[in-house]
Amino acid sequence: MSKKILTNVGQLVTPRGTEFKSGSEMNELSVTRDRAVLIEDGVIVEVGDPGDFTDLDAEQLEVIDAGGKPVLPGFIDPHTHFVFSGYRAEEFQMRLDGKSYEEIAREGGGITSSVNFTREAPHSQLKKESRERLRSMVRFGVTTVEGKSGYGLDKKTELKQIKVMRELDAETPLDIAPTFLGAHSIPPEYSDRRDEYVDFVIQEVVPPASDRGAEFCDVFCDRGAFTVEESRRILNEGKKAGLIPKIHADEIAGTGGAELGAEVGAISADHLLKTSDDGFKKIKEESVVAVLLPITAFSLKEDYARGKYMIDKGLPVSLATDFNPGSCYSESIPLLISLSTLYMNMSVEETITALTLNAAAAIDRADTVGSIEPGKQADLIILDAPDYKHLSYNIGVNLVGRVIKEGEEVWKKNYPQFR
Repeated sequence: MSKKILTNVGQLVTPRGTEFKSGSEMNELSVTRDRAVLIEDGVIVEVGDPGDFTDLDAEQLEVIDAGGKPVLPGFIDPHTHFVFSGYRAEEFQMRLDGKSYEEIAREGGGITSSVNFTREAPHSQLKKESRERLRSMVRFGVTTVEGKSGYGLDKKTELKQIKVMRELDAETPLDIAPTFLGAHSIPPEYSDRRDEYVDFVIQEVVPPASDRGAEFCDVFCDRGAFTVEESRRILNEGKKAGLIPKIHADEIAGTGGAELGAEVGAISADHLLKTSDDGFKKIKEESVVAVLLPITAFSLKEDYARGKYMIDKGLPVSLATDFNPGSCYSESIPLLISLSTLYMNMSVEETITALTLNAAAAIDRADTVGSIEPGKQADLIILDAPDYKHLSYNIGVNLVGRVIKEGEEVWKKNYPQFR
């Protein structure tokens, strides 16, 4: 049995519970000082005063010294597209020159461009590239991440993406939640046969995606993507195959995606830039987690989702990067925190809840991660800052000093020596 104790904790900062927080509860973090955390075999056993553990056998106990710094749960990124090949820097320049994301997509760019690169990439290359992206995420304090397929739009490549995620889940310290997103776009070969593609996804790809380890089924329900009726069919068939529904909703236009998410019992509805008040009401009634993606809005120069408004209306709000090669080529948690607090008017406490416990709930893991409590995995970050509020105060700067995953240190900041 591996037994460790985290001591010299300046601030222990965490939400509490095994379910999402909503409304004013999102602002209610537990912040305590001079605490210690006992860890056995990667799981938190007890949280208490340092004096509570003086009778433990020092020879069998590894001590992790937090250096008087703040300690938080590991961050959770519940919406990413990190498994892809190829880059779209030229499209970013085109947007800087004034073209819209939709215009670029109509000219053969957008998702179609990434599909071509990802289809051509061998499994080994795709896995290597994805592994490097996970390395970058860890240094920002991410210990659990959701990843989507959707850059194949054929059976072979969609399953290749899911296989890469499952292998990296087993081979890297991060926990990875795989999502099947075969309904990301209509591929060019089906451009004039939409119904056939929906049938293909349902009949030919959903069942093996579930069998190969996907946990969720997602659909891009929006203008220019999939209609509400097409999305309903795919999500309901995914449920029959054992996949939990998620939905990309109302990013480009208010098409009723949020309402559909509530109807099918989605675990989360993501984006929500153009969602109506009735849509918000329905996802609240059905306990759907609202996953907001402000870096995407920033990258596309769109208005931000109404984060504070949603919280004030009692919705459970989470945050994610939406890391992808096109509309949001960024895995930056510091940027995410800055945009949340400065432009969506969320408090730093609400932002932390959104990136920990509520993010865990958005990927069906709130019973095992997302807070620092007995029974949860010992997924922790130690900040290189005097106070947790520096996460928003020190704008856009990575303050993560150390990352502990299931009791093991997996990343530590290197300090350059100035002479």
